[in-house]
Amino acid sequence: MELPRENLLVMNKVKFIAEVCSNHNGNLKRCFKFVDVARNLGCYAVKFQLFTISNLYSSNAKKLYKKALKKKKRELPRKFIPLISNYCKKKKIKFCCTPFDINSAKFLEKYVDFFKIASYELIWSDLLKACAKTQKTVVLSTGMANFREVNKAVNLLKKNNCKKIELLHCVSAYPANVSSCNLKSIDFMKNFFKCDVGWSDHTVNPLIIYSAIHNHKAKLIEFHLDLDGKGWEYQDGDHCWLPNQIKNVIEFLKKEKKVEGNFSKNFSKAEEKERMLRSDPEDGLRPLKKVRKNL
Repeated sequence: MELPRENLLVMNKVKFIAEVCSNHNGNLKRCFKFVDVARNLGCYAVKFQLFTISNLYSSNAKKLYKKALKKKKRELPRKFIPLISNYCKKKKIKFCCTPFDINSAKFLEKYVDFFKIASYELIWSDLLKACAKTQKTVVLSTGMANFREVNKAVNLLKKNNCKKIELLHCVSAYPANVSSCNLKSIDFMKNFFKCDVGWSDHTVNPLIIYSAIHNHKAKLIEFHLDLDGKGWEYQDGDHCWLPNQIKNVIEFLKKEKKVEGNFSKNFSKAEEKERMLRSDPEDGLRPLKKVRKNL
């Protein structure tokens, strides 16, 4: 009797997106390494962020602005963008970038395969319009947003001729507690918006990703990636995956069909040798009498 195939094949439909955030450490070779690692992991895309600290925070919030300026080194140099884009093409992996202002969105248009809108910018209509008008796919994270805000953002993207919209259910906490994940939001948004919906992970918990895919049919999984524990954002908290951690998750999902196997009344062929070492039914001693002389 063969097991149901609907869950066994789901991995083939899931797109993993490796979020580099500021773990690039301002080093172009390190950026390329992220592309290599994401490609080797089997990711669909690698994602960077393009922001200018002075344009990201209001100077009127004096304490917050002053604190943010200390992280100016985390900006991705704009000159890196065309180089990363070309390298992604060479490595045959999609290049995505999150713009945090309208000028960045315009600059990125000819380099990215698709845009990602961060949760904090979901309510900024002008940025949504700028990305939508490029007619490239827009992936929108929904952290902190209520239904009305998400619905407004989706309608705005559609109104401005966005080619394709994909949503990422997200909990904007770093790290996110498993009890706050509310993965059923994936089902709700998928049914209401009739588009692909996934999970943006801040838990670094493999069971959350597994549940998002298998219980809620997430079509995208975004995760924060670091190479070696030395990334700037990795050092901020416990929300970034290391390659070996996420590799185990992705590899299991790819191999799950083999893991599940088919129902059988017989023992596994892998057990054939050990089968001879069982206790003999007559004297209870190992191995079976018929093989003792040969061992």
